[in-house]
Amino acid sequence: MNNRIITTICAFIIALSAGAQTGKVFDNLSLNSEILNMERKYAIYLPPDYETSQRSYPVLYLLHGAGDDQTGWVQFGEVQQITDKAIKDGVSTAMIVVMPDANTGQRGYTNDVSGNWRFEDFFFEEFIPFIEDNYRIREGKSNRAIAGLSMGGGGTFYYALHRPDMFSAACPLSASTGPLTREGVENFMQRRGMPDAPKEKMDAWYQKYSVTEMVKNLPEEDLKAVRWYIDCGDDDFLFEGNSLVHITLKKRNIPHEYRVRDGVHNWTYWRESLPEVLRFVSAGFHRQ
Repeated sequence: MNNRIITTICAFIIALSAGAQTGKVFDNLSLNSEILNMERKYAIYLPPDYETSQRSYPVLYLLHGAGDDQTGWVQFGEVQQITDKAIKDGVSTAMIVVMPDANTGQRGYTNDVSGNWRFEDFFFEEFIPFIEDNYRIREGKSNRAIAGLSMGGGGTFYYALHRPDMFSAACPLSASTGPLTREGVENFMQRRGMPDAPKEKMDAWYQKYSVTEMVKNLPEEDLKAVRWYIDCGDDDFLFEGNSLVHITLKKRNIPHEYRVRDGVHNWTYWRESLPEVLRFVSAGFHRQ
């Protein structure tokens, strides 16, 4: 066997070995939603050994911000490269990362005030069951976490506060915390493309989707049922809502991690946040 053939074989083996150390991302998958009456897209990251093992994995639901879709964390957040490195370096356990599209039909992770657009119901009643039926995901709250940026940080708050029985950890990043006052509800809903509604429905919607109101009023045991990691840049325009949430949790003696780093509302900040999110949720997965 000549040297050229040996070199080619070695290069092929090295390439195979390198490929085996890399997770895979699929960013144009879909499922049918009866609740929303449409196809819904999603992206998914599968860890490096997913195709060569029979094991099941914990799952992180990772939510994008306004103006992006399910590809945002893939294209701009570099989720594959960052998660591969975190797993390789031992910062993160091997996990599946799922990224739904919340930018089609009506933008956002909430049900609308009229009840005609029910994205939150879709997420819990159709999306999570579909994902966890079709991928090798460990069962139960202890193996499920949620995180997201900006609008997706708001979704992270909403979902973990509404369903603390579902998530072991929640990591809102630069989060939109919903309307800070009742007077701001109409403006907030207009930005989300929601229809007008009677005062009673707006009042109820405010109580349901104002994070500051929820952390003031929810039972202590619900707030303590989730491990919280809240991160917002010192020059982020959403600093007020995140600061108020932190202050309220602190006053109520609710354990949580609160980080303020140098930064603004951009992908540079969130790419730096993601390894810490992976570390934080992995610590919870490991201790169960």
